[in-house]
Amino acid sequence: MEKLSLKSTVLKLLQQPPNIPSTTKHLHQLHSLLIVRGGAVTEHLPLAAKLADLFADAGRPSLAYLVLKPFHRYPSPFLFNSLLSTIARRPDAAESAVSVYKHMVRDSIPPDKYTFPIVLKACSKFYGIGECRQLHGATLKMGFECDAFVCNALLYAYSVCGEFGCARELFDRMTVRDVVSWTGLISGYVKGGLFQEALELFRRMDVDPNDATLVTLLSVCGRLGELRVGARIHGSMLRRGLGAGLIAGNALLDMYAKCERMEEAKRVFGGMAERDVVSWTSMMSCLAGCERARDAIQLFHGMMESGVEPDKVVLSAVLSACASLGALDSGRWVREYIDRKGFEWDAHIGTALVDMYAKCGCLDEAVATFHEMPYRNISSWNALIGGLAMHGCGNDALQYFDLMVREGIAPNEVTFVAVLSACSHSGLLVQGRRLFNSMTEFYHLKPRIEHYGCIIDLLGRAGLVAEAYKTVRAMPMRPDVLIWGALLSACKAQADVELSQQILNHLLDLEPCDSDSGVYVLLSNIFATNDRWRDVTRMRKLMRRKGIRKEPGSSVVEVNGKAHEFLVGEMDHPQKEEIWKMMYILAKHVQLDCR
Repeated sequence: MEKLSLKSTVLKLLQQPPNIPSTTKHLHQLHSLLIVRGGAVTEHLPLAAKLADLFADAGRPSLAYLVLKPFHRYPSPFLFNSLLSTIARRPDAAESAVSVYKHMVRDSIPPDKYTFPIVLKACSKFYGIGECRQLHGATLKMGFECDAFVCNALLYAYSVCGEFGCARELFDRMTVRDVVSWTGLISGYVKGGLFQEALELFRRMDVDPNDATLVTLLSVCGRLGELRVGARIHGSMLRRGLGAGLIAGNALLDMYAKCERMEEAKRVFGGMAERDVVSWTSMMSCLAGCERARDAIQLFHGMMESGVEPDKVVLSAVLSACASLGALDSGRWVREYIDRKGFEWDAHIGTALVDMYAKCGCLDEAVATFHEMPYRNISSWNALIGGLAMHGCGNDALQYFDLMVREGIAPNEVTFVAVLSACSHSGLLVQGRRLFNSMTEFYHLKPRIEHYGCIIDLLGRAGLVAEAYKTVRAMPMRPDVLIWGALLSACKAQADVELSQQILNHLLDLEPCDSDSGVYVLLSNIFATNDRWRDVTRMRKLMRRKGIRKEPGSSVVEVNGKAHEFLVGEMDHPQKEEIWKMMYILAKHVQLDCR
């Protein structure tokens, strides 16, 4: 009677909120009391299970195991599986779960098919590939090689640990493969960056995919630009009634954004019943990728009005949109928001700010922001060097390039595009040649077509058209429209009509030239400069025959935080009357000032 009363009292204490037996010391006292007063733990299974769980929650897995050890002859390892599950749920106790499993084996407590998945998942948390292989061997010895539940857990563990060869070998040997098996290996490939392998495996799939499979595959389609496959998956999701939910909607948005399909992304975004920061970020990235920076900024304002707090990814994206438009006021507002909310400056935020200030023409603020950054990566240096180059500050750009190298940061291909562009815009011929040669000789970087474009532009601006043409002819890759266009610009400056005609012949051989009006207009202008009007007419007729139209120029102005874009000859702006009146007033002032 006394034992029964004691067990009831202790069980009530253990079932109280955690602050009653709040420390390991209290748990020890209760455990000792039960043992001293008659071995009550071994006689009361619920009491032992509760006490073991509390020890596990308190971060003492070995003590939890000792509480359950007297039950090792229990017909099922259910109690130990429950303990393993409790331990494995703790973020810092995965290795402890494996240790408890080893104690079970040493004490001859046989695991069952539910034990292995728990321990395998724990192994995957600390990438214990050695332990995974040992567990795989144990499953074979115990005859679980045909159990789909155990094999799927092994697939997951191997995939997370990056052992895709072992995972694929296991998958191919499985006699029964369900949708979890296929999805597990596909997900593993995706996490390991093996997107093509994931897509090929999906095409071989001989069972109906589930929702998790489809959502995983959408990320593959986005990475590979497989729009057709992604659209088919979208259709399948709609037939299943899946697509308006948050997870599925975000996956669809991400896929369409990476494929730069703005209209489809807008339809998905508009149809979502719920949106989180990921939804807004994906839509904003899609707009920015489709060169709709103004819409991206408007979407950001809509996000703020909806009460969704932006994260660093969103803030970096909207800063890039501000940079594209030259929307300085909006960019400064974002900077104030970052400071007001106490966002920690990482390399992404800092780089986006430097890029925004530089592209908006605020070089002093760009430089100051660069020096305020607590951590700078190669992209940060590239943003500043590129910004200085854009505004003709070639010597400053080269100084920061030298500083970057002195600080031990190796330049990449993007860096050399920036510094070569700086040399071109500032007429630094000697430095430009030296840097171009250093790419291969010192930094072991293979020049790409962008680098050749910079050096050809540099030579052309220096009047060395013949050398520039020789460089083009020696390129290891086929010159594109931009290369010939740069050389054509140099020909115009030197009035070299004959070479211009040769370049035109090369341009006509290029397929992309059929959609590029700039080179035709440039060549037409060269002919006009030299009074070759018949050739001008021939160029215009050639453009009409090919259906090529010159894209109208545009300019962007920011007023009260809103960007307004104007096209040449545009007549349908809602405030055109006020604009024309103001232009008339300004013209009058200019006339008066000139008198």
